[in-house]
Amino acid sequence: MSNKNLIQIKQFCTYHEIEYTFITELNNYGLVEIIVQEDDEYLHLKHLPAIEKMIRLHYDLKINFEGIDAIAHLLSKIETLQQNLTITQNKLRLFEHHQTK
Repeated sequence: MSNKNLIQIKQFCTYHEIEYTFITELNNYGLVEIIVQEDDEYLHLKHLPAIEKMIRLHYDLKINFEGIDAIAHLLSKIETLQQNLTITQNKLRLFEHHQTK
């Protein structure tokens, strides 16, 4: 994995003014993946929007890590359900289109 897709955790924490332990706790709950390269720890850039949401949930709304874990799980379920609904709607449109011919 190239370093251009990674951000150093220390740098991320400094920018967001959060404790390093916040990221390690998210990792303990399986909410983020810490990537170790050359004796340093990184986060993947594609996960930053989700991590920033978790920062707001914890620091702004005072939601604990168990709550963040539950919210992340429910949001994942909703996303899966929305994808399934879109697939089903597309199949229904295709079926209706063939029925009208």
